[in-house]
Amino acid sequence: MKATMPLGDFLVAYLKRIGVERLFGIPGDLVLNLFLRFGKPRGLPIVTLSHEPGIGFAADGYARSTRRLGVLCVTYGAGGHNMVNPIAGAFSEKVPLLVLSGGPGEEDRKLGALIHHQAKEIESQFRIYQELTCAAAVLDDPRTAAEEVDRVVRAIHHHYRPGYLEIHRDLVEKPIPVPEALRRWDGNFPPRRADRQRVAEAVRETTAWLNRARQPVVIAGVEVQRFGVRRELVALVERLGVPCLTTVLAKGVFPMDHPQHMGIHIGPLSHPAIRRRVATADLVLYLGAFLTDVDLGNQPLTVARHRSVWAMDDRVEISFHSYTDVPLADFVRGLLKTPLRAHPERVTYCDNLPPPRKGGDRITVAEVLQEVNRFLRGRRDYLVTADSGDAIFAGLEVRMSGMAAYLAQGYYASMGFAVPGALGAQMGTGLRPLILCGDGAFQMTGCEIAHAPRYGLTPVVILLNNGGWGIFRSLATRPGLLALPSWRYAALARLWGGAGYEAGTALALREALQAADQERRFVIIEVPIAPGDLSPLARRFFTARRAPRRSR
Repeated sequence: MKATMPLGDFLVAYLKRIGVERLFGIPGDLVLNLFLRFGKPRGLPIVTLSHEPGIGFAADGYARSTRRLGVLCVTYGAGGHNMVNPIAGAFSEKVPLLVLSGGPGEEDRKLGALIHHQAKEIESQFRIYQELTCAAAVLDDPRTAAEEVDRVVRAIHHHYRPGYLEIHRDLVEKPIPVPEALRRWDGNFPPRRADRQRVAEAVRETTAWLNRARQPVVIAGVEVQRFGVRRELVALVERLGVPCLTTVLAKGVFPMDHPQHMGIHIGPLSHPAIRRRVATADLVLYLGAFLTDVDLGNQPLTVARHRSVWAMDDRVEISFHSYTDVPLADFVRGLLKTPLRAHPERVTYCDNLPPPRKGGDRITVAEVLQEVNRFLRGRRDYLVTADSGDAIFAGLEVRMSGMAAYLAQGYYASMGFAVPGALGAQMGTGLRPLILCGDGAFQMTGCEIAHAPRYGLTPVVILLNNGGWGIFRSLATRPGLLALPSWRYAALARLWGGAGYEAGTALALREALQAADQERRFVIIEVPIAPGDLSPLARRFFTARRAPRRSR
């Protein structure tokens, strides 16, 4: 960095200094100067897809899988507004993204007329993103531009949520002053602020509770992954010798083949054995778990406050005691340093899949999942992404090996995440994605897979084709409103430069997965599903939705 440099060059230098290696974006007139500045020699590689939502989900998948900052570059209005839904999902589920948007310059504003791409007011897009980010700024003053960039990015790092910067297009090449402190900075962010005395007290009290308990259980949430304490979680559970469950959003934060992993906790919709184990626990240790309707199974919380410890973000609540300024990572690492009583318990993993059928003319969703688990057993070179719809419930039954990544919008649940999210995840990790996706979600963003060959990406899509938005058929009085045209998905894969297979039986799917594993290009395996067929957990969830909600 120099004492004075063009704003566009400063952005490139700043992002490189903090370790950004690529951008995701789509060009547009009001961001073109900045877009080209990033793409110039010694700039940053730019990943382009066909539509802003795909770019947003790809950056999200990259950030989720790597725990690194995902950076997006889009134009004002038509581009920025298209990006709203992916950013809303990232905010809801704590994914660090930085949106860089072009914006009208001073000459545009002097026209005294509406500017193309403008909605209600020139500032409307900025105001929208203020609602969807932890920090937002319009860079319209060269004197403070460098500090504003740094402020927003530091907020993203602290809160682990998206941030937004809008850059007037006539400022991209304008020289700005760069403060000496930024020029000297090495690009590393300080750790989250912790009150050491409060951390020690929260750890002391929790340790006492754990050592008094006879049947504790651990429920892990997504913040375990977001704040980088997955290995510490494993060590803590092994020290305690107790069952570990994960929430819906947190599937995969604890190794799915670990002997102490009991399965997914989803309130009253959990497997009966899981419900019984949580009900009999005299202490439930929640680590980094959101409190959402999905995780609670659309029912009120059933775990009593007086027998639970909640550690989330930078707060720990022990029964009716609250400790602030206690980051999750400090809390878990503190517990590992204390003498903890072991509670050796034999744990059986619980899923919701029925016993395998013998024969059968048409494959079921349950059989798809059984074949996927058979295929993934022992493999550590795949990650899994699941889209919303029935695939998100089905994905909860997938069992992988070791610390393999599993990505899904388990809370925000926007259809269209899985395919572009998988592209971004493979770019970040190098692991091959296995994608569970329905035809409804695929028709939203699945065409982005056509970009896979030019980036050397090789995802395998298992496309559950039930001819519509099947997840809602059990709730709809007019099922015809949920119908979709039937695309020839396997043929489309071949036209787009990949491989395509059709699998109507369990044996055919097994053979297609084996063939896909040998392919060095992307693959779509179309699996026709009966319109009324759903995963076991989805059936349970929608049965509960139709039933009257219990009061406490």
